[in-house]
Amino acid sequence: MKQQGNTKTVTLYRPIGPGQLQAIIDSGWQHFPPRLPAQKYFYPLIHESFARRIAGQWHVERSGVGYVTAFQLKKDYIDQLPIYIVGGPEHKEYRIRAGEMERFNKNIVGRIKVIAQYGQSPVDSMAV
Repeated sequence: MKQQGNTKTVTLYRPIGPGQLQAIIDSGWQHFPPRLPAQKYFYPLIHESFARRIAGQWHVERSGVGYVTAFQLKKDYIDQLPIYIVGGPEHKEYRIRAGEMERFNKNIVGRIKVIAQYGQSPVDSMAV
């Protein structure tokens, strides 16, 4: 747990692909994009290692590149939500309903940061 001013925050993680990264950049690094119609939930993760595994395997396989983001979320907001365990002890996540994304984004404190990249983005491959 961290404190920014009078606000207590927790660090959460989210593995993303290139399309989601562009939407985050377009928001000024402030918001995650809305869910697509078939996506009922947004899944922020509690453990960085779980986010790294998803980005390095799932996203790289599907789009050639995966990123891990880290962000601060208001503790009093996230403490109201249940934690889901979807495997081993590090596989913990929250489930944010698609219709709650605006409220979720309003509880992000500071900027969303990319802390890891796996695979190669098209821009990287052209830098040879």
